[in-house]
Amino acid sequence: MNLPFRFFKMMRPYRGALTLGISGLVIASLLSLVTPAIVRQLTARLVAGTADTSAILTFSGILAGAYLLRGVCRYLSMYYNHVAAWRFVGDLTARVYDKLQTLSIRFHSEQTTGELMSRAVNDTRSMEVLLAHALPDLVSNLLVVLGVAVMVFFINPLLAALTLIPVPLVLLMGKYFSKRVTPLFRHNNVVLGELSGLLQDNLSGMKEIQAFGKEGAESRKFRDFCHYYSGVNIRANKANAFFQPTVELLTSLGTVAVLGIGGVMALRGSLSTADIVGFFMYLGLFYQPLTVLARLVEDVQSSFAGGVRVLEILDTEPDVPEAATVDSSFTAQGELTFECVDFHYQQEEPVLADISFTAAPGQMVALVGATGVGKTTLVSLIERFYDPVAGKISLDSIDIKNLPVAALRSQLSIVLQDVFLFNGTVADNIAYGVGSASRGEIEAAAKTAYADGFIREMPQGYDTRVGERGARLSGGQKQRIAIARAVLRDTPVLILDEATSAVDTETEAQIQKAIENLAGSRTVLVIAHRLSTVRKADLILVLENGRVAERGRHEELLALGGIYAKLCQTQDNMI
Repeated sequence: MNLPFRFFKMMRPYRGALTLGISGLVIASLLSLVTPAIVRQLTARLVAGTADTSAILTFSGILAGAYLLRGVCRYLSMYYNHVAAWRFVGDLTARVYDKLQTLSIRFHSEQTTGELMSRAVNDTRSMEVLLAHALPDLVSNLLVVLGVAVMVFFINPLLAALTLIPVPLVLLMGKYFSKRVTPLFRHNNVVLGELSGLLQDNLSGMKEIQAFGKEGAESRKFRDFCHYYSGVNIRANKANAFFQPTVELLTSLGTVAVLGIGGVMALRGSLSTADIVGFFMYLGLFYQPLTVLARLVEDVQSSFAGGVRVLEILDTEPDVPEAATVDSSFTAQGELTFECVDFHYQQEEPVLADISFTAAPGQMVALVGATGVGKTTLVSLIERFYDPVAGKISLDSIDIKNLPVAALRSQLSIVLQDVFLFNGTVADNIAYGVGSASRGEIEAAAKTAYADGFIREMPQGYDTRVGERGARLSGGQKQRIAIARAVLRDTPVLILDEATSAVDTETEAQIQKAIENLAGSRTVLVIAHRLSTVRKADLILVLENGRVAERGRHEELLALGGIYAKLCQTQDNMI
């Protein structure tokens, strides 16, 4: 029950439009009561023989005016209700997106992209049905029911009481139906999110699907899930298929009772012809809204089901809280320190244990080791994608938990192994990490990353669009653009996570020269599988089983004859 109040509170900026819409609806609903009143008055005059052309024209004029005014009010109602609803939906969708940006990588790793898209788009859109359709119809029909109830009691209290007999039964049915269908509609939205996730996953992996000849299998899998989704919706609407006809039957029985008893009363002279004609016209207005209210239960429940899923996102607390005690204008020198840092994703599976080291400003520190020893996790801790479960990470002797997250990340540039490029131009992607950059600055960064050559060979040079996720570029080209993006950002700390993994030996040598040139001007943290990249590092940390097994410079570690020396020997033999 708290859900509608929370959404109405969020709608504060749009209450003006919603008030205009509902006001128009109220007036239009009350004007619906004019027709039976006019017909009743005209019938009474016709039966009494007092009607003339002037009276008929007067009644016709009043009725035409009422219809015209009702049409205007209905227009205003529909327009302003949709204005309020769609502006709210747009705002709510943006609010969900903003919330998703604050949630940790752990949250995003546990959710599918399609599921989150479904919540941000489909579930927020369900609020439009509630605000522009279900809520106005609810207000309109309730007003009509109340207005008709007053009018029929004024005509004949006994018949009015008979008219109201189905109402308690309809309310009980509505309560029972609501309890039955609410879980079903919530399940519908969950399944729709899963369907969106499956579709997004398959579209992202289309190259792999086609390369491995899995089109048939994936088609069957998707078709089966579509059939399951259809079945879930059919089950939810099966209850509705029973509910609405039952309401119609109950209201029809009320009409039968009024017809029988009202007819007898008319025969006995205790009810005039005008009154019975007016009564039946009001009766049509009375039972129709009850039937509509039955249909609205489905719309409201569906909207509430989407609303619950939206609030689940908005109420989610980030794993990485903002507890900043340092001014956001903080500028670092680049000293990075780990003190006895432990981390795990699952309690029983430690990833990092007792990690301690210091990278002085301008130093290059390299992390090496077998796949899965925690190198990339260590970088994620620096970026505060996660927080350590023990120990402390400091930037310039300040615990990074005391820095605003945005301020911390403004001091870091990162090139990830899995490079993500946006569907824009090459220049846009290089300049993505800075507020603004001139074409000269963009080109200079590209030259530093040895990307300028291949960029100029592209059809539109720096204005060439790279496609979704950089689909029009090779892996090596994407990595060099990502390095150029990090270089242009020009932060005190540069993190390279396997930044040369997808380039050839010649390009790797060029990028290595660029990294060496940058090392003296900023702190560089390098994760490398190819050990040739880290030979000139000021400090090499060799990780094994989540711990620092060896540390030192390249020559010192070779002299130890330990893990690092064996890794070097293995790679030399492969060459």
